[in-house]
Amino acid sequence: MVDYLIGVDGGGSGTRAVVQRVRGEVLGTGAAGPSALGQGIAQAWDNVLAAIRVAFEAAGLSVPPWSRCVLAVGLSGVSHGPWREAFVARDPGFARLEAETDSYTMLLGAHGGRPGAIVIAGTGSIAEALRADGSRATVGGWGFRVDDEGSGGWLGLQAVRHGLAAIDGRANPSPLARRVWMHCGDEREVLQAWCAESGQFEYAQLARAVFECEGSDPAAARLLQQATEALEDLALAIDPRGRLPLAISGSIGERLAARMRPAVRSRLSAAQAGAAEGALMLAARALQKETESAL
Repeated sequence: MVDYLIGVDGGGSGTRAVVQRVRGEVLGTGAAGPSALGQGIAQAWDNVLAAIRVAFEAAGLSVPPWSRCVLAVGLSGVSHGPWREAFVARDPGFARLEAETDSYTMLLGAHGGRPGAIVIAGTGSIAEALRADGSRATVGGWGFRVDDEGSGGWLGLQAVRHGLAAIDGRANPSPLARRVWMHCGDEREVLQAWCAESGQFEYAQLARAVFECEGSDPAAARLLQQATEALEDLALAIDPRGRLPLAISGSIGERLAARMRPAVRSRLSAAQAGAAEGALMLAARALQKETESAL
């Protein structure tokens, strides 16, 4: 017997869970560390379950057997088939498990499950759309180092490149370059070691420096302009005719939305809810399907 629906949003920076009674109210929320599948399947499950436990504790409830729960997760990396299969294979025994991309659950939450488009720029970047005929589309989201333009990881990577060029004398030792040196090291070997050991999450931590240096450093201002243009390109590519309501989500996207050109801003609508709430919608649909198939 299923008593609870659980929606989880997991990415490269953290995990958020929402617990709801079946046909009832939301009981509690919880948070834990990163659960992007590219950072490891075991870590993803550890943090998904940790966030769920915190949500039950916040509701003043004991954590029930997983067999009494339907879980829907929206996780970064689910679009990569082998990672998704490995994640699902480690299901600890939920009554039903639905695994979707975090961008799709963000889309569902933003538009209440109805047709719409979304551009997401946080640690990474991607655009998704749900059309009126039920079909879906995805633009971008190819991954760190090769894509994810306009995201926190991309901004951090460009900042580090600027810092390396300044170490070499190929660029001025600007305020942004000095912030990079403070964070990563100011000697060649130390910088090389930092770059070799760091991933998308570590690079994304430097995005704040880009924003903070914008007023005093033309290099930082140029990066933010390039990031804004990259997100505009995602918005235009996902819905060229501008027929769908468009939401902008993610820590970077929300900060850059006001800088976008009027043609894009005029299409914007505020997100109704977040990705964890979108995952809850998936959990409810999964339970409904399960019930209908049993009849």
